[in-house]
Amino acid sequence: MMYESLLLIVAKTAILLLGGSITYYALRAYGRTGDPSLRALGAGFGVVTFGALVGGILHQIIGVEVSVGVAIDSALTAVGFAVIFYSLYME
Repeated sequence: MMYESLLLIVAKTAILLLGGSITYYALRAYGRTGDPSLRALGAGFGVVTFGALVGGILHQIIGVEVSVGVAIDSALTAVGFAVIFYSLYME
């Protein structure tokens, strides 16, 4: 059980760092170009990253069951991917 929690913490930390970096650079590119698709792309990655953060906090700090954290993380990931998908089709 200990190794599973450690693996989850490492994975969520990696998602937070990488997703946060992608969000930052997408929004920075939006600031330079003004292209709304980059803003939507940044928002989509932000939602995905936020979902991972919330899922991890719910399980590790608040103490809810892993399945609840995974369900919330998955729902926010789906919403984030929908926004990313939308950003790829914006004109």
